[in-house]
Amino acid sequence: MARHLITSAIPYINGVKHLGNLVGSQLPADLYARYLRMRGHEVLFLCATDEHGTPAELAAAKAGKPVAQYCAEMHEVQARIAEGFGLSFDHFGRSSSAQNHTLTQHFAGVLADQGLIDEVDQRQIYSPTDGRFLPDRYVEGTCPNCGFEDARGDQCDNCTKQLDPEDLINPRSTISGATDLEMRATKHLMLRQSAMKDTLDEWIDSKTDWPVLTTSIAKKWLHDGDGLQDRGITRDLDWGVPVKRGDVDWPGMEGKVFYVWFDAPIEYIACAQEWVDAGKGTDWERWWRTDKGADDVTYTQFMGKDNVPFHTLSFPSTIMGSGEPWKLVDYIKSFNFLNYDGGQFSTSRRRGVFMDQALDILPADYWRWWLLSHAPETQDAEFSWENFQASVNKDLADVLGNFVSRITKFCRSKFGEAVPAAGEYGEAEHALIADLAQRVARYEAQMDAMEVRKSAAELRAIWAAGNEYLQAEAPWTTVKSDPDKAAAQVRLALNLIPLYAVLSAPFIPTAAARMLDAMKVPDAGWPDSVEAALATLSPGHEFEVPEVLFAKISDDNREAWAERFAGDRT
Repeated sequence: MARHLITSAIPYINGVKHLGNLVGSQLPADLYARYLRMRGHEVLFLCATDEHGTPAELAAAKAGKPVAQYCAEMHEVQARIAEGFGLSFDHFGRSSSAQNHTLTQHFAGVLADQGLIDEVDQRQIYSPTDGRFLPDRYVEGTCPNCGFEDARGDQCDNCTKQLDPEDLINPRSTISGATDLEMRATKHLMLRQSAMKDTLDEWIDSKTDWPVLTTSIAKKWLHDGDGLQDRGITRDLDWGVPVKRGDVDWPGMEGKVFYVWFDAPIEYIACAQEWVDAGKGTDWERWWRTDKGADDVTYTQFMGKDNVPFHTLSFPSTIMGSGEPWKLVDYIKSFNFLNYDGGQFSTSRRRGVFMDQALDILPADYWRWWLLSHAPETQDAEFSWENFQASVNKDLADVLGNFVSRITKFCRSKFGEAVPAAGEYGEAEHALIADLAQRVARYEAQMDAMEVRKSAAELRAIWAAGNEYLQAEAPWTTVKSDPDKAAAQVRLALNLIPLYAVLSAPFIPTAAARMLDAMKVPDAGWPDSVEAALATLSPGHEFEVPEVLFAKISDDNREAWAERFAGDRT
């Protein structure tokens, strides 16, 4: 049994996330965590809400609530939605936790001791209209790199270039829209990422198994232009982790907080502390400290491509630069973007399907299957209602659902609600078993490699093999002339159901549990072999015919939903 630490990029607290956010981090991380647990490995799967910085302040102001209250309420909302999607976090924490405050201040102190933090005098954007400095997301404007007109003061969402507010062309305040901005003197802390460049370069070069998407983004930031730049880690904000050097006040930094992208990744570690403090686990250090046993942990991160620079450069600079024995990530699984029906998801225009809305109209498994089977691994993907309808109706209803319904109902009508005992397996049955053994081996290899779309395609083929067998052998015809042979065919087909359920559980956990309950084998585990798995239901084993696993999506529903989620077209 191996030990696996899994984290997904922590979502901003500023509202419910859309399906593109879900498939870019949390959902594939859950797929992998569920799979590893089923294979008998020890897994710690952590996530949290990212609660500091300007996104939280702006969202709270828009909601007319104090920021602490807003964050507490939205954490509950996001936790409830995550549960609705079956995201199997061992703990869903908060970056505003006391544990993260303490740990962030600790890292700042040791980095300063290592000579990796500079105090610098800066000129920063100030808005006379708003009467305050405007850090990162309080400023928007045109990206100097790609010309995108709605770039933020910390990063351009279009080209992913890391920015500072003063880099923007035609900057404007996101608070008031004011454009009469000016530069004023202030003091901030800089993380000397440039001093870590060679170390980071060598480390990234050693990760030969990482996705090309991950390493290409990291290398671009390391080598393009002037190379890796030092990064400001403090902001003039009220809400956040107060700037301290360990537990000691930092002279000249009064009233400032740490930059959200400094404290947010540290929450991965703090989340494990929260997990222990909540009574859910013990000994967080064996997961995060290599001097406490974490050297035998495999640590995998899941994230969208826009988060890659911070996880390949900034957070590793913090971990490595501390000089302390913290666990570094072993593998970063990054994803491209999921677009919505010919455009982009838009929170401001409510364009696209958001996680709460998705659960309002269909069960989670419908969404889990489509999103994972269309995961944007090698390029951006696009959600369309036509494709969603076709995939759900064909894969879930016609292939898997139809197989389960067809064989259980036929058995009930001819042999009763128990596995028939008569007959022996023939050439067709042994051929199916051999074919499935090869397919399951491929499926396991693809899941081990975190090849999400390939895994889904192989699982679909495994389901289809059962339908093809039934279609070719036609037990409803065989039973008329050779009841014993038909009984053997039915016995094998019924045994496919618990096998399908176990293999499908990482993708569609609710439907898988229903399948196992119907076959009355709720504790079925991952198969040691396909041959053994296909003997799970012995002759005479009773079962129930389940209700319809997946209802088809009608054209009327598809058209209504397409109209409902089109957003503001103006």
